Amino acid sequence: MAYPERRKFIKNSTKALSGLAALPFLDAWSMPSSQNALKTQPAVPPKILARDESYWDEIRKMFRVAPEFVNLENGYYSLTAEPVTDAGVDYLKTVNANHSFYLRREYKEDRVRLLNEVAELAGCSFEELILCRNTTEVLDIVIMGLDLKPGDEVIMTDQDYYSVLQCWTMRARRYGSVNKVISIPFHPKSDEEIVAAYERAITPKTKVLMVTHLINTSGQILPVRKIADMAHRHGIEVISDSAHAFAHIDFKIPDLDCDYLGASLHKWLGAPLGTGILYMKKEKIKKVWPLFGDDKYPDDDMRKFGHIGTIPCHNELAITDAIAFHEKIGAKQKEERLRYLATYWRDRVKDIPGVIINTPDQPHRYCAIANVGIKGVDSTQLAEILFEKYNIFTVTKNNQEMNGVRVTPHLYNSLAELDQLVAALKKIANS
Repeated sequence: MAYPERRKFIKNSTKALSGLAALPFLDAWSMPSSQNALKTQPAVPPKILARDESYWDEIRKMFRVAPEFVNLENGYYSLTAEPVTDAGVDYLKTVNANHSFYLRREYKEDRVRLLNEVAELAGCSFEELILCRNTTEVLDIVIMGLDLKPGDEVIMTDQDYYSVLQCWTMRARRYGSVNKVISIPFHPKSDEEIVAAYERAITPKTKVLMVTHLINTSGQILPVRKIADMAHRHGIEVISDSAHAFAHIDFKIPDLDCDYLGASLHKWLGAPLGTGILYMKKEKIKKVWPLFGDDKYPDDDMRKFGHIGTIPCHNELAITDAIAFHEKIGAKQKEERLRYLATYWRDRVKDIPGVIINTPDQPHRYCAIANVGIKGVDSTQLAEILFEKYNIFTVTKNNQEMNGVRVTPHLYNSLAELDQLVAALKKIANS
């Protein structure tokens, strides 16, 4: 399908994004559509640009951040950049002014355009995507919609997201499928070690592998493609929970060769809250039941999964502006900066006696998210000490032998703020 022509409504409502042109390093950049933005990236290698504080100081100015504390808990969802926030407010006002006329007569066309833009960003066909509200909703659609029979087995890990595990448990109780929960290493020696952990659990009854692309508690990045290749050799389908990976690390969905994928756009893409995507390989769509009732679309049409009632569509409209902001920075440039921020503070605390890093050391196994604990200090207590005594906001994230807090800097965080974290961890460990 060709891109629908950009509607006048959308064009008039994106004027807030023109604020990007005020940045010194964007002086030479016009404001093309998000499809053209990648052509004008800075001519600096991403790993070098990641350390250019003057560049990132300018990016930092594009975020409105509460000054009362240092926010290092950006894994829940991302701040929207000011151009995206301003555009979202403008959309809200415009939608409200046009009221039901817009929703009934024009919104469907804008939503098709949005879907095309997201599909281009994701590197897949728009016919394999649907916009949803978050990853939990997306994965519930897949989990409850798969045609599994009683006794069919699903392999998952004890590090998968808790709400995903809860849905698989509900499905097993209701329909008789069997959940096999395995453990994978926190500090793997190789990709093959992880792949082997899944493969050992496979039996003739195994139908699905549930794989977390980037683990929310520890920040470990799993080799989804290698897991998928192994699973497909056994005739097994793969679901990727890419909530924390999409627009965080640089990849396209087809790179993974997973059969199903869910992601939240309000996490690392920086779109407004309540925006996410469901992906399915085209040949898989027909056999999956919708979670919400719909008899309007054929069985092989992704739109059958999108019947979720009236939604705050102004949030979806701002996805356009989030993509434009993301592409102005560049996916690889963004990934390298986020990894650099995580590496910066980790390298300064990892050798302190009592400090425990619960995230792999190899750079390709982590990006912005890392987990840190202190021997003898309960993780809940550690999070409280960091906030109450040092004014640093983190979140407790425990899993099996892991006891720590999740530290998640974002593009707006400075090295000075990470130095505050380092100093705080040193004092806590020494006390």
